[in-house]
Amino acid sequence: MNEEVTFILEATKENMQNAISHLEKELVKIRAGKASPSMLSSVMVDYYGNMTPLSQMSNVNTPDARTISVQPWEKQMIPQIETAILNSNLGFNPMNNGEMVIINVPPLTEERRKQLVKQAKAEAEDAKVSIRSARQEGNKEVKAVGVSEDLEKNAEIDIQELTNEFSSRVDRILEVKEAEIMKV
Repeated sequence: MNEEVTFILEATKENMQNAISHLEKELVKIRAGKASPSMLSSVMVDYYGNMTPLSQMSNVNTPDARTISVQPWEKQMIPQIETAILNSNLGFNPMNNGEMVIINVPPLTEERRKQLVKQAKAEAEDAKVSIRSARQEGNKEVKAVGVSEDLEKNAEIDIQELTNEFSSRVDRILEVKEAEIMKV
């Protein structure tokens, strides 16, 4: 196989892998019943005038399956942390004991589980769109190289096989997340 075509195949594969990585990062943010520090990964706190990720100004732990504790490095930041968590629309009601912020993660209702599954499916569909877009870009680049028709057809077949492989990986990842969300 032509060197340029091999390079295009590798680049296409890397783009598809990036779509999978992004999907996995997004799915971690979707809560599945039990508490996880990553649930607060999107929370930004007003830290002396700068919006700062919560994880950069405190320790975030899960002492048990239903509780998240946030131990700020500066106790005077507790009110700002509570406000940021409330404003993040995660549906949490933070409390503090003067030392740390404690969040009790309520069990998910059936309706909320269905919403989360819908959200996970939307993320999976976005990943598939990215994969198809990588396929389209790869095919376009192969045509632009100007190799023989046989090489071009073989490259398109290889790119389609990559597309199928990555799409089925997205389906498997979604299946696992869906089962995790629906498990009571």
